[in-house]
Amino acid sequence: MIHLTERIALSGHIDDTLELPFDQRQKSRLRVTLASGREAALFLSRGLILRGGDLIQSEDGSVVVQIVAAQEPVYNVIAPTPRDLMRAAYHLGNRHVPLQIGDGWLRLEQDYVLRDMLLGLGMQVSEVQAPFEPEAGAYGGGHRHGHDEDSLQALRPRVKSGQGSE
Repeated sequence: MIHLTERIALSGHIDDTLELPFDQRQKSRLRVTLASGREAALFLSRGLILRGGDLIQSEDGSVVVQIVAAQEPVYNVIAPTPRDLMRAAYHLGNRHVPLQIGDGWLRLEQDYVLRDMLLGLGMQVSEVQAPFEPEAGAYGGGHRHGHDEDSLQALRPRVKSGQGSE
């Protein structure tokens, strides 16, 4: 199994790709299958959020993998006026909702309660399949409430001493 341990800025080659939805791109420990069918495990620094196009490499530097932001079910939100769109962003921010901001639109993960709130605010909400790349947040972390290591306890013993023990 390939252990992917580090995000890198540049590489002279890309050996494989890994397509992940947003909820998995924010996990630091994850067992995955690369596009080639090879199995791999992510052992990344906690708090790191992978973005579409990011490069990660194996612990020995021999394998470079490019991240692909998967198509996933999201809401696209547009508003009658820029002020109305800002108002929607304000209400979503009050709820700490991960939010992608585009030129004249917002994108968020599907949640019927939020959809109903947005419709009540006069927004036009459409269900689409698209990559989700929310803002990282004012402090750079893209904080989100949730659990990072739900099903990865079995991978932990495989980490070599001094690696992945943040």
